[in-house]
Amino acid sequence: MRIGELSRRTGVSQRSLRYYEEQGPLTPTRLPNGYRDYDEHTVTTVRRIQVLLSAGLGTSAVAEILPCAVDDSVVLSGKCPELVDGLAKERRRINVAIDNLIAARDILDSLVGRPLVDVHVNVALARFS
Repeated sequence: MRIGELSRRTGVSQRSLRYYEEQGPLTPTRLPNGYRDYDEHTVTTVRRIQVLLSAGLGTSAVAEILPCAVDDSVVLSGKCPELVDGLAKERRRINVAIDNLIAARDILDSLVGRPLVDVHVNVALARFS
């Protein structure tokens, strides 16, 4: 199938599909005329990419994870030992980002309505430098 049909069937823009190809998670074959050609399984792959991206993973992490996703009935099945380690690492990264955002929100909350001379910067700001 061509990129337009894949876009229509998955709800993912053609631009995003080209980006996935550029970043590695998607690898279409090329026809002699240079057009991209996708097989039926690519629909499942694109849906899986979308779920993984929505979970906060970057395209490079998604490209590493996809070869481990061999069961089309689930998003991930843990067939590769490095998959669990990689997802745990990404989860830790996301938790650090959440902690930093909460600290920033707390600082903002403490600033509302306070005179500038009374504001003492919290140690949490050091996380952002």
